[in-house]
Amino acid sequence: MRFGLFYEHQLPRPWDPDSERRIMADALEQIEIADRAGFDFVWLVEHHFMEEYSHSSAPEVFLGAASQRTSRIRLGHGIVQIPHAVNHPARVAERIATLDLLSGGRAEFGTGESSSAAELGGFGVRRGAKRAMWEDAMAAIAHMFVEEPFAGWDSRFLKMPPRNVVPKPLQKPHPPLWVACSRRETIQFAARNGIGALSFSFAEPEDAGKWVADYYALIASEECVPVGFSVNPNLAVVLPMMCHEDEATAIERGIDGAHFFGYALAHYYGITPHSPGRTSVWEEFLAGRNEGGYARDLILADDAPLAVKIMQQGLGSMRGAVGTPDQIAEFVARYEAVGVDQVGFVLQAGTNKHEDICESIELFGKSVIPRFAERREAHEREKEERLAPAIEAALARRPPPRAASGVYRIDEEAELERARSPRRTARLKPSELLASARVDARAAVRRRSQRALASFVRARPDDAIERRMGSAAVQGAIFRAMARSFEPKMAYGFEGEIEFELTTPSSGGESRRWTIAVNDGRAAARPGPANDARVAIRVGVADFMRLTAGEANGATLLLEGRLELAGDFAIAPRLAEMFGGPSPY
Repeated sequence: MRFGLFYEHQLPRPWDPDSERRIMADALEQIEIADRAGFDFVWLVEHHFMEEYSHSSAPEVFLGAASQRTSRIRLGHGIVQIPHAVNHPARVAERIATLDLLSGGRAEFGTGESSSAAELGGFGVRRGAKRAMWEDAMAAIAHMFVEEPFAGWDSRFLKMPPRNVVPKPLQKPHPPLWVACSRRETIQFAARNGIGALSFSFAEPEDAGKWVADYYALIASEECVPVGFSVNPNLAVVLPMMCHEDEATAIERGIDGAHFFGYALAHYYGITPHSPGRTSVWEEFLAGRNEGGYARDLILADDAPLAVKIMQQGLGSMRGAVGTPDQIAEFVARYEAVGVDQVGFVLQAGTNKHEDICESIELFGKSVIPRFAERREAHEREKEERLAPAIEAALARRPPPRAASGVYRIDEEAELERARSPRRTARLKPSELLASARVDARAAVRRRSQRALASFVRARPDDAIERRMGSAAVQGAIFRAMARSFEPKMAYGFEGEIEFELTTPSSGGESRRWTIAVNDGRAAARPGPANDARVAIRVGVADFMRLTAGEANGATLLLEGRLELAGDFAIAPRLAEMFGGPSPY
């Protein structure tokens, strides 16, 4: 087990003229302490336009500064956004190599697509094309690291003539590759590409164990074809953390920051309205934390085992690794036991104080890290020996770097002419452009409908929502719209029936059942129960409408007993994505 720190540079309002300088100066000091305390990694995100949640838009600059104030801790991009409109692949390769040289070979190259409307819309990235953009950019960057010269690229997204992309990284063939993951399917995607999985879903150890099993089974299978020229078999999870010898003090110092982190994440990756420069996410958090599953009064100093979600009074509230060294060590040991390779801790969150974060880092380094150090070396040696044949086989399936054919001479006019050629354009093909435009148009219609529904349900009590939305005609229209919005790519091969039972308590518990059947890449809605439901959901009409509008959280309703599930529990969290809803990272 290795340990890291994870940074967003969070900065809740209100701000003063020195706020942003101070948050970065404090983070550099914290990382210096972590380097001395024995932490293995520091991870820093790249986010844009996500005020309060993340003021880290140039991680390469910050990590360059951190490289000069540390000596051993590894410096991770968690993650670089590599859709071409955000970062040109050549610029990414150059920056990663420079950081690797400055740090003496300590760079870790995490990548991702982003999924927030703030970023995708801000850079003009089509949501339906971003995964293809990631695959294209990652493949090109890997070649840029190792080819001298880079032999050029001609794809629907990137057109670049041969160039020697310099400098080259110190680590050979290149720094370890990672990808951000927020669900099980993306972790499987990471394994198939032979790269590390940075999981940003706050997962309990037992759930993470299932991910580990899937991940390493795929790494060892013929499905693993590395996107890079080395394999990085590692799975990391992220948890909020605050460590103190007194549990009540740890909670007092760290739980508000942990809760704000989760709340702000949902704010930017859901459909919550946001006005740049005007919306105060912190104020909305303080006003709505209980309804969002972040109730402060449920987190008690009772010397109980830690969990991502603490259950009290029939409700749930996020906690994570906020507690004493003994509590945190026991919690982390459960991740170690199921095969998780690294835990990254979020301490700089919300309004957590700098001095508390520094004290927590030092205490964790003194009281927790040594408990895992002795068995880590033996575990990593065993893992390396066990995976060596699979990694060798995976790399054999990967084509080698390309060799330059003859001598290529730079010819500006000819290169520009080729770049303008309709036959060789890097833009989408007409059919692909049309399909992508249709996806974006449907998404825009869905967002408008969701906002209208959100405005309606936000201002009305349950009985008023039930009167307006309780009829068969209205419900039928909603389920047919869901079926039309079905996204086959987000179903990841799912087929079967999903049954919804909508109850109306104000009418004496009357209920209606609806079924959406998914088959052969299509979805169809019909009234009545399912013949053989893969998953069945029972929920009140008012709560269902709030879920549909993005005004309620399914996990919170489940914890509060207002939503019942039967069947395959793993499918339920994916329903929003399947039927056109937003998904994180």
